[in-house]
Amino acid sequence: MATMTQKGDTTCLTKLSDLNALATKSGKKKLAVAVAHDEHCLEAICAVDKMGLVQAILVGNEKKIHDIAQRLKLDVSGMKIIHEEVDANSVKIAVKMVRDKQADILMKGNVPTAVFLRGVLDKENGLRKGEVLSHFALFEVPTYHKLLGLTDAAMIPAPDFKTKVALTSNAVDFMNKLGYSKPKVAVLAAVEMVNEAMPATIDGALLSKMAQRGQIKNCIIDGPLAYDNAVSSASAKHKGIVSEVAGDADLLIAPDIEAGNILYKAFGFSSNAKLAAVVLGAAAPIVLTSRSDTEESKQASIVMAAAI
Repeated sequence: MATMTQKGDTTCLTKLSDLNALATKSGKKKLAVAVAHDEHCLEAICAVDKMGLVQAILVGNEKKIHDIAQRLKLDVSGMKIIHEEVDANSVKIAVKMVRDKQADILMKGNVPTAVFLRGVLDKENGLRKGEVLSHFALFEVPTYHKLLGLTDAAMIPAPDFKTKVALTSNAVDFMNKLGYSKPKVAVLAAVEMVNEAMPATIDGALLSKMAQRGQIKNCIIDGPLAYDNAVSSASAKHKGIVSEVAGDADLLIAPDIEAGNILYKAFGFSSNAKLAAVVLGAAAPIVLTSRSDTEESKQASIVMAAAI
Protein backbone atom coordinates (compact mmCIF):
# COMPACT_ATOMS: atom_id res chain seq x y z
CA MET A 1 0.00 0.00 0.00
CA ALA A 2 1.34 3.42 -0.93
CA THR A 3 2.03 5.77 1.96
CA MET A 4 2.36 9.05 0.09
CA THR A 5 1.02 12.02 2.01
CA GLN A 6 0.80 15.74 1.47
CA LYS A 7 2.67 17.91 3.93
CA GLY A 8 2.38 21.61 3.24
CA ASP A 9 3.08 22.20 -0.44
CA THR A 10 5.12 19.09 -1.13
CA THR A 11 4.66 15.37 -1.55
CA CYS A 12 5.95 13.26 1.32
CA LEU A 13 7.12 9.77 0.42
CA THR A 14 7.58 7.53 3.43
CA LYS A 15 8.37 4.16 1.83
CA LEU A 16 10.37 3.16 -1.24
CA SER A 17 7.34 1.12 -2.24
CA ASP A 18 5.60 4.47 -2.86
CA LEU A 19 7.74 4.67 -5.99
CA ASN A 20 5.85 1.70 -7.45
CA ALA A 21 2.65 3.73 -7.66
CA LEU A 22 4.49 6.68 -9.21
CA ALA A 23 6.11 4.43 -11.81
CA THR A 24 2.78 2.78 -12.62
CA LYS A 25 1.20 6.20 -13.10
CA SER A 26 4.14 7.33 -15.25
CA GLY A 27 3.68 4.41 -17.65
CA LYS A 28 5.96 1.60 -18.83
CA LYS A 29 9.46 2.79 -19.70
CA LYS A 30 12.05 1.30 -22.02
CA LEU A 31 15.26 0.30 -20.25
CA ALA A 32 18.50 -0.10 -22.26
CA VAL A 33 21.02 -2.27 -20.42
CA ALA A 34 24.68 -2.13 -21.42
CA VAL A 35 26.58 -5.44 -21.10
CA ALA A 36 23.51 -7.20 -19.75
CA HIS A 37 25.11 -10.62 -19.15
CA ASP A 38 25.20 -10.08 -15.39
CA GLU A 39 23.38 -12.23 -12.82
CA HIS A 40 22.40 -9.54 -10.34
CA CYS A 41 21.43 -7.11 -13.08
CA LEU A 42 19.19 -9.64 -14.84
CA GLU A 43 17.54 -10.68 -11.57
CA ALA A 44 16.61 -7.07 -10.79
CA ILE A 45 15.42 -6.39 -14.35
CA CYS A 46 13.22 -9.50 -14.44
CA ALA A 47 11.68 -8.59 -11.08
CA VAL A 48 10.71 -5.11 -12.30
CA ASP A 49 9.61 -6.52 -15.66
CA LYS A 50 7.14 -8.77 -13.82
CA MET A 51 5.70 -5.64 -12.21
CA GLY A 52 4.97 -4.29 -15.70
CA LEU A 53 7.01 -1.12 -15.15
CA VAL A 54 9.76 -1.52 -17.75
CA GLN A 55 10.39 -3.05 -21.14
CA ALA A 56 14.01 -4.14 -21.13
CA ILE A 57 16.39 -4.09 -24.09
CA LEU A 58 19.42 -6.22 -23.26
CA VAL A 59 22.68 -5.39 -25.05
CA GLY A 60 25.46 -7.91 -24.54
CA ASN A 61 26.56 -11.47 -25.14
CA GLU A 62 23.34 -13.25 -26.10
CA LYS A 63 24.57 -16.74 -25.20
CA LYS A 64 25.71 -15.61 -21.75
CA ILE A 65 22.40 -13.84 -21.19
CA HIS A 66 20.45 -16.99 -22.01
CA ASP A 67 22.83 -19.16 -19.94
CA ILE A 68 22.34 -16.94 -16.89
CA ALA A 69 18.57 -16.83 -17.41
CA GLN A 70 18.40 -20.62 -17.68
CA ARG A 71 20.58 -21.16 -14.62
CA LEU A 72 18.60 -18.72 -12.47
CA LYS A 73 15.25 -19.64 -14.02
CA LEU A 74 14.63 -16.09 -15.26
CA ASP A 75 12.19 -15.35 -18.07
CA VAL A 76 13.81 -13.12 -20.68
CA SER A 77 11.71 -14.41 -23.57
CA GLY A 78 9.80 -11.15 -23.94
CA MET A 79 12.90 -8.96 -23.91
CA LYS A 80 14.74 -7.70 -26.96
CA ILE A 81 18.36 -8.89 -26.99
CA ILE A 82 21.04 -7.19 -29.10
CA HIS A 83 24.12 -9.37 -29.39
CA GLU A 84 27.44 -7.58 -28.82
CA GLU A 85 30.54 -9.17 -27.30
CA VAL A 86 32.72 -6.05 -26.93
CA ASP A 87 31.90 -4.09 -23.77
CA ALA A 88 32.65 -0.63 -25.17
CA ASN A 89 30.48 -1.32 -28.22
CA SER A 90 27.68 -2.59 -26.01
CA VAL A 91 27.79 0.69 -24.07
CA LYS A 92 27.76 2.70 -27.31
CA ILE A 93 24.68 0.83 -28.56
CA ALA A 94 22.75 1.28 -25.30
CA VAL A 95 23.72 4.96 -25.06
CA LYS A 96 22.67 5.57 -28.65
CA MET A 97 19.28 4.01 -28.01
CA VAL A 98 18.68 6.46 -25.18
CA ARG A 99 20.05 9.39 -27.18
CA ASP A 100 17.77 8.51 -30.11
CA LYS A 101 14.73 8.23 -27.79
CA GLN A 102 14.43 4.49 -28.39
CA ALA A 103 14.87 3.99 -24.64
CA ASP A 104 14.04 6.10 -21.57
CA ILE A 105 16.54 4.77 -19.03
CA LEU A 106 20.15 3.58 -19.25
CA MET A 107 21.49 0.87 -16.94
CA LYS A 108 25.03 -0.38 -16.32
CA GLY A 109 25.50 -4.14 -16.44
CA ASN A 110 28.68 -6.21 -16.20
CA VAL A 111 31.07 -3.51 -17.38
CA PRO A 112 33.69 -1.42 -15.54
CA THR A 113 32.29 1.93 -14.44
CA ALA A 114 35.08 3.81 -16.25
CA VAL A 115 34.18 2.16 -19.58
CA PHE A 116 30.49 2.79 -19.00
CA LEU A 117 30.92 6.47 -18.11
CA ARG A 118 33.29 7.02 -21.02
CA GLY A 119 30.41 6.14 -23.32
CA VAL A 120 27.95 8.29 -21.39
CA LEU A 121 30.26 11.32 -21.42
CA ASP A 122 31.42 11.05 -25.04
CA LYS A 123 31.23 14.63 -26.35
CA GLU A 124 29.81 13.69 -29.74
CA ASN A 125 27.75 10.58 -29.07
CA GLY A 126 27.11 10.54 -25.33
CA LEU A 127 24.31 11.70 -23.06
CA ARG A 128 25.93 14.75 -21.54
CA LYS A 129 23.28 17.38 -20.79
CA GLY A 130 24.18 19.54 -17.81
CA GLU A 131 27.52 20.64 -16.44
CA VAL A 132 27.75 17.85 -13.88
CA LEU A 133 26.86 14.18 -13.58
CA SER A 134 25.98 13.49 -9.96
CA HIS A 135 24.80 10.59 -7.82
CA PHE A 136 21.46 10.71 -6.02
CA ALA A 137 20.23 8.18 -3.48
CA LEU A 138 16.86 7.94 -1.76
CA PHE A 139 16.80 6.08 1.57
CA GLU A 140 14.09 4.47 3.64
CA VAL A 141 15.72 4.81 7.07
CA PRO A 142 13.75 2.99 9.82
CA THR A 143 14.37 5.75 12.36
CA TYR A 144 13.29 8.63 10.08
CA HIS A 145 9.70 9.66 9.39
CA LYS A 146 9.96 9.83 5.59
CA LEU A 147 12.30 9.05 2.70
CA LEU A 148 15.62 10.89 2.81
CA GLY A 149 17.66 11.89 -0.24
CA LEU A 150 21.45 12.19 -0.35
CA THR A 151 23.89 13.64 -2.88
CA ASP A 152 26.73 13.10 -3.79
CA ALA A 153 28.06 9.79 -2.46
CA ALA A 154 29.70 8.28 -5.53
CA MET A 155 30.57 10.58 -8.44
CA ILE A 156 32.26 13.83 -7.43
CA PRO A 157 35.25 13.58 -5.05
CA ALA A 158 35.63 17.18 -3.89
CA PRO A 159 32.94 19.46 -5.32
CA ASP A 160 33.74 23.17 -5.39
CA PHE A 161 30.94 25.64 -4.82
CA LYS A 162 29.91 25.85 -8.46
CA THR A 163 29.70 22.06 -8.61
CA LYS A 164 27.64 21.97 -5.40
CA VAL A 165 25.15 24.32 -7.03
CA ALA A 166 24.90 21.97 -10.00
CA LEU A 167 24.55 18.75 -8.02
CA THR A 168 21.98 20.39 -5.73
CA SER A 169 20.01 21.52 -8.78
CA ASN A 170 20.23 18.02 -10.28
CA ALA A 171 18.81 16.44 -7.13
CA VAL A 172 16.10 19.08 -6.63
CA ASP A 173 14.98 18.78 -10.25
CA PHE A 174 14.73 15.00 -9.90
CA MET A 175 12.76 15.28 -6.66
CA ASN A 176 10.44 17.81 -8.32
CA LYS A 177 9.74 15.16 -10.96
CA LEU A 178 8.96 12.66 -8.20
CA GLY A 179 6.27 15.02 -6.95
CA TYR A 180 8.12 17.15 -4.41
CA SER A 181 7.15 20.72 -5.29
CA LYS A 182 9.57 22.21 -2.73
CA PRO A 183 11.87 19.63 -1.17
CA LYS A 184 13.56 20.71 2.04
CA VAL A 185 17.32 20.67 1.49
CA ALA A 186 19.88 20.54 4.30
CA VAL A 187 23.46 21.45 3.39
CA LEU A 188 25.60 19.43 5.77
CA ALA A 189 28.69 20.53 7.66
CA ALA A 190 30.26 19.67 11.01
CA VAL A 191 28.57 22.63 12.72
CA GLU A 192 25.58 24.85 12.11
CA MET A 193 27.43 28.16 12.43
CA VAL A 194 29.31 29.82 9.57
CA ASN A 195 33.04 29.51 10.18
CA GLU A 196 35.55 30.86 7.65
CA ALA A 197 37.97 28.08 8.61
CA MET A 198 35.41 25.47 7.52
CA PRO A 199 34.57 25.89 3.81
CA ALA A 200 31.54 23.57 3.99
CA THR A 201 29.81 26.04 6.32
CA ILE A 202 30.34 28.89 3.87
CA ASP A 203 29.01 26.77 0.99
CA GLY A 204 25.94 25.96 3.06
CA ALA A 205 25.22 29.61 3.80
CA LEU A 206 25.67 30.62 0.15
CA LEU A 207 23.42 27.83 -1.15
CA SER A 208 20.77 28.82 1.37
CA LYS A 209 20.88 32.47 0.30
CA MET A 210 20.79 31.52 -3.39
CA ALA A 211 17.56 29.58 -2.80
CA GLN A 212 16.06 32.51 -0.91
CA ARG A 213 16.86 34.78 -3.85
CA GLY A 214 15.46 32.37 -6.42
CA GLN A 215 18.82 31.43 -7.95
CA ILE A 216 18.11 27.79 -7.06
CA LYS A 217 14.43 27.21 -7.66
CA ASN A 218 11.66 24.93 -6.41
CA CYS A 219 13.18 24.05 -3.06
CA ILE A 220 13.86 25.35 0.44
CA ILE A 221 17.52 25.25 1.44
CA ASP A 222 19.07 25.76 4.85
CA GLY A 223 22.70 25.48 5.79
CA PRO A 224 25.06 24.92 7.22
CA LEU A 225 23.38 22.25 9.34
CA ALA A 226 25.06 19.48 11.25
CA TYR A 227 23.53 16.07 10.55
CA ASP A 228 21.68 15.92 13.87
CA ASN A 229 20.05 19.29 13.20
CA ALA A 230 19.00 18.22 9.72
CA VAL A 231 17.11 15.10 10.83
CA SER A 232 16.16 15.74 14.48
CA SER A 233 13.72 18.49 15.43
CA ALA A 234 14.61 17.88 19.10
CA SER A 235 18.28 18.54 18.37
CA ALA A 236 17.45 21.68 16.38
CA LYS A 237 15.22 22.96 19.17
CA HIS A 238 17.88 22.24 21.79
CA LYS A 239 20.36 24.32 19.78
CA GLY A 240 17.85 27.13 19.20
CA ILE A 241 17.72 26.63 15.44
CA VAL A 242 14.58 28.03 13.84
CA SER A 243 14.26 26.54 10.38
CA GLU A 244 11.74 24.99 7.98
CA VAL A 245 14.34 22.38 7.09
CA ALA A 246 15.85 21.40 10.44
CA GLY A 247 14.44 18.10 11.67
CA ASP A 248 12.41 17.62 8.50
CA ALA A 249 14.93 17.45 5.64
CA ASP A 250 14.01 15.71 2.39
CA LEU A 251 17.49 15.98 0.89
CA LEU A 252 21.01 16.08 2.35
CA ILE A 253 23.89 17.74 0.50
CA ALA A 254 27.15 16.16 1.60
CA PRO A 255 30.25 18.39 1.80
CA ASP A 256 32.38 15.86 -0.13
CA ILE A 257 32.39 12.28 -1.37
CA GLU A 258 33.93 10.92 1.85
CA ALA A 259 31.12 12.27 4.00
CA GLY A 260 28.49 11.28 1.47
CA ASN A 261 29.85 7.76 1.01
CA ILE A 262 30.15 7.21 4.76
CA LEU A 263 26.53 8.26 5.24
CA TYR A 264 25.45 6.07 2.31
CA LYS A 265 27.18 3.00 3.74
CA ALA A 266 26.17 3.75 7.35
CA PHE A 267 22.50 4.00 6.40
CA GLY A 268 22.65 0.67 4.61
CA PHE A 269 24.92 -1.39 6.85
CA SER A 270 24.23 0.08 10.32
CA SER A 271 20.66 1.33 10.04
CA ASN A 272 19.19 -1.40 7.81
CA ALA A 273 18.00 1.28 5.41
CA LYS A 274 16.59 0.42 2.00
CA LEU A 275 17.76 2.54 -0.91
CA ALA A 276 17.33 3.46 -4.54
CA ALA A 277 20.00 5.35 -6.49
CA VAL A 278 20.51 6.90 -9.92
CA VAL A 279 23.00 9.13 -11.71
CA LEU A 280 21.61 12.52 -12.72
CA GLY A 281 22.66 15.28 -15.10
CA ALA A 282 22.51 13.23 -18.31
CA ALA A 283 19.78 13.27 -20.94
CA ALA A 284 18.05 10.40 -19.12
CA PRO A 285 18.25 8.73 -15.70
CA ILE A 286 21.12 6.27 -15.35
CA VAL A 287 20.95 3.22 -13.09
CA LEU A 288 24.50 2.62 -11.92
CA THR A 289 24.40 0.41 -8.85
CA SER A 290 27.20 -0.61 -6.51
CA ARG A 291 28.34 -4.21 -6.23
CA SER A 292 27.50 -4.01 -2.50
CA ASP A 293 23.91 -2.87 -3.12
CA THR A 294 21.24 -5.47 -2.41
CA GLU A 295 18.98 -6.95 -5.09
CA GLU A 296 16.11 -5.06 -3.49
CA SER A 297 18.03 -1.80 -3.89
CA LYS A 298 18.81 -2.52 -7.54
CA GLN A 299 15.15 -3.17 -8.21
CA ALA A 300 14.14 0.01 -6.39
CA SER A 301 16.69 1.98 -8.42
CA ILE A 302 15.13 0.83 -11.68
CA VAL A 303 11.66 1.66 -10.35
CA MET A 304 12.77 5.13 -9.22
CA ALA A 305 14.24 5.85 -12.67
CA ALA A 306 10.94 4.75 -14.20
CA ALA A 307 8.86 6.89 -11.84
CA ILE A 308 9.65 10.32 -13.29
